[in-house]
Amino acid sequence: MSWRGAAAPEHWAVLTVDLGTGGPKISLVTLDGTVHWSEFRPIRTEHPSAGRALQDAEEWWTQILSAARGALDDGVMPAEWVRAVAVTGQWSSTVPVDGELATTGPCRLWLDTSAATHSKRVIGGPVLGYDPRRLAPWLRRTAGIPSPFGGDPVSHLLGFRHDEPEVHAATRWYLEPVDFLTSRFAGRVSASAASMSGAWLVDVRGDRLGYDEHLVALAGIDPTRLPPLSPSGGVVGPIAPAVAHSLGLSSDVVVVAGTPDLHSAWVGSGALAHGRAHVSISTTSWISCAVPFKKTDPIHSIATVPGLVPGEYLVADNHEAAGASLAWLSREVLGEDYDALCALAATAPAGSNGTLFGPWLAGMRSPVDDRHARGMLVGMGLASTRADLVRAILEGVALQSRWLLGPVEKFAGARFDALRILGGGARSDLWCQIHADALARRIERVADPMAAQSRGAALLAGVVLDVIDWADVPALVPVDRTFIPEPAAERVYDRLASELPKAYGGLKGVFARLRP
Repeated sequence: MSWRGAAAPEHWAVLTVDLGTGGPKISLVTLDGTVHWSEFRPIRTEHPSAGRALQDAEEWWTQILSAARGALDDGVMPAEWVRAVAVTGQWSSTVPVDGELATTGPCRLWLDTSAATHSKRVIGGPVLGYDPRRLAPWLRRTAGIPSPFGGDPVSHLLGFRHDEPEVHAATRWYLEPVDFLTSRFAGRVSASAASMSGAWLVDVRGDRLGYDEHLVALAGIDPTRLPPLSPSGGVVGPIAPAVAHSLGLSSDVVVVAGTPDLHSAWVGSGALAHGRAHVSISTTSWISCAVPFKKTDPIHSIATVPGLVPGEYLVADNHEAAGASLAWLSREVLGEDYDALCALAATAPAGSNGTLFGPWLAGMRSPVDDRHARGMLVGMGLASTRADLVRAILEGVALQSRWLLGPVEKFAGARFDALRILGGGARSDLWCQIHADALARRIERVADPMAAQSRGAALLAGVVLDVIDWADVPALVPVDRTFIPEPAAERVYDRLASELPKAYGGLKGVFARLRP
């Protein structure tokens, strides 16, 4: 490729932060997509009561600065190479901060459904759980709507207001996690239509891209506590002097607007063209692609959110416990690490000897919005083995994506002959092959799939800095292996794919009755 802009950009690097639910991953990435250093810092999630899921955002910040400072002090790369900071990560979580950007309380994660009763009073009703009088204007203006089950910014903001009035009184801004960190790096409050899209309060029709006053009023949200919006995929400003000094960086380092992990995954997949899609196996999982239109499928909980290219949108959907399901099995049941579990699963046959797993440990969002749903294992017998159990977990995650694939292809108006795969779960050849067999599609794994979002955030920064062009991005995202569906396994998964929705339907009422 030919570099644009200033001299010697091959030595330009981006300090990236990928804030997952488990904690931040801090990386140094040059603009050719090479990850020179990366470090993950785990963060504990607190569950003080049913429906609560909280993290300390100040701990995110402390750990990020500590890791980045340590790497630069150790000479991982010259500090003068770093020309930008870019943050990506989890969304639909909420951090309350005061006017100086200090937290006034813990972050309510996307897993926190404790304030669902408040959002249900605002938008709840008989049509798919919604009041039809509210559903139509919300979908028309934003393509989505806050959930009556909670777990999104509107429920969080209402929860702070009604259940934690002392926190609400001390709060100047309610920020998405990526905006909290971006604001800290820049020393000024920042958000964008992309980062705030999960709140479903931004009018995304045409070039409006501002908060919709009518919807904000319907939700009962104080508009003065919503952060001002700047362009998605733009520059917020220079790095704050105190932060630059702390990290030993130049004062002319720029801070790029924060992006949800969906957006950085789109860039990091290299599948940017219409009709090209990617699938993630991260803590959660999704199937997404770019489309040139705003659209909603409320039946399957699929919508569009503002993209990074003017006039384009990204398909948004989610199932909540992909990699999280395997992590739960490791932590709470078997005690083996990721590699050992995948090796064990490889000793079981396709179909796990009749064991079927429903990956709903954190509820379900797409293709059915049911936060009461919980994990399911059926078909086990006295002859079932540990290998059957582990493989069933891997297969259940892939089969959930199979359940979602048809509605997403119909939504996008395209059949995906191939999907790029990324995320920590994609490190496993077995899990990638299971996805190929279960989805009956060619699966192309990006190189170093665990770093895909970090690479995507850095490449986006390169576009923002006018050093690379969007057309350059696909060539900077290599594929390290392609997985072709195996006919015998396809037949097994065809049968299981038809059973998963039936099993959910049969247990739906049980899930609701067992809710704590």
